[in-house]
Amino acid sequence: MGMHTHLDQLRVKSDNTIDKESDVLSRRAFLGKTAGVAGAASLGLLGASTLTASAAAGPAWNPDKGIRVGMMTAPLAGGSLDDAMDMAKRCKMAAMEVMSSPESKLLNPMNFTEADAEAIRQKLSDKGLEISSLSNYLNLTEEGKTEEVQAQLLKNVDAAALLGTPTICTITGFRVGRLSKIETIKEVVPKILRPVIDHAKDKGIKVAVENWFETNLQGLDTFDCLLETIPDENFGLNYDPSHLVHQEIDITIPVQKYSKRIFHTHAKDCLIDVPRRNYVGILGEGWWRYVIPGYGAIKWGEYIDTLRAVGYHGVMSVEHEDDTFEPEPGFFHGAQYLNQFCG
Repeated sequence: MGMHTHLDQLRVKSDNTIDKESDVLSRRAFLGKTAGVAGAASLGLLGASTLTASAAAGPAWNPDKGIRVGMMTAPLAGGSLDDAMDMAKRCKMAAMEVMSSPESKLLNPMNFTEADAEAIRQKLSDKGLEISSLSNYLNLTEEGKTEEVQAQLLKNVDAAALLGTPTICTITGFRVGRLSKIETIKEVVPKILRPVIDHAKDKGIKVAVENWFETNLQGLDTFDCLLETIPDENFGLNYDPSHLVHQEIDITIPVQKYSKRIFHTHAKDCLIDVPRRNYVGILGEGWWRYVIPGYGAIKWGEYIDTLRAVGYHGVMSVEHEDDTFEPEPGFFHGAQYLNQFCG
């Protein structure tokens, strides 16, 4: 799913359908290639809607800071971490979700050292930033890739521990063969993630999976199944409410139901074209799209207040999938809108 993975990619069409060229979905790979050339047609629009890790890592993370806005760096993974830090500061971000894989130019965890971590921690301190997560959205369930998947995630755990970053993020992969999503969660996902979760527990790191609806984590029945099947306290969600909006699921229910298992969150909005939906039906295409927070259907004040009420004190990482904004203006507008509800 990540632009940082070497796996074969899928083409994401403008009508919200997926063109499969392999068994791997790659929403963020598409974003990484297109975000830099996206138009800025809506720059003038107003918003539409009202652990600690290892001791050696130092005080990079403070869970008592309250909810704050971060930047999911997928559109920037072709550039340097220094450049991404500079953009985060210009956009009034407090944190960065760093794409971390062998292919990412932001951070390659495979040979990451304490010296590398110290250099990054110093730069973060100088700029007043933190890293909320090291993320690798590779296809967890791709046939014949289990050892490679595990190796990359284990290295992300090690790098997170060195940096003092509390969480690594990934996805649950996709249905295997003729198995349903529920069956894949029960029979396949735990075997792949077990060594990662155990290693992360030893290092004081949490493992969070995003609920991208194309993966095995779709409706709340799949949430229930996953968190019951893998009950470890250091395993939970990188919760993205936008994936529930077009499924017409109340985005506050997971916050209340799984409050102790939400370790990280994504912030993007979902714009619903009601006249088109009424014309093509909910099974039709082109009636919804992901947008910058504040430009869609989510009531962010209500949502953030719900997060705060259940004790969430982490980062909302702006995930830029809005092709009407260039990366920096999109991140800037997202942070500007969300920051009014945080703190």
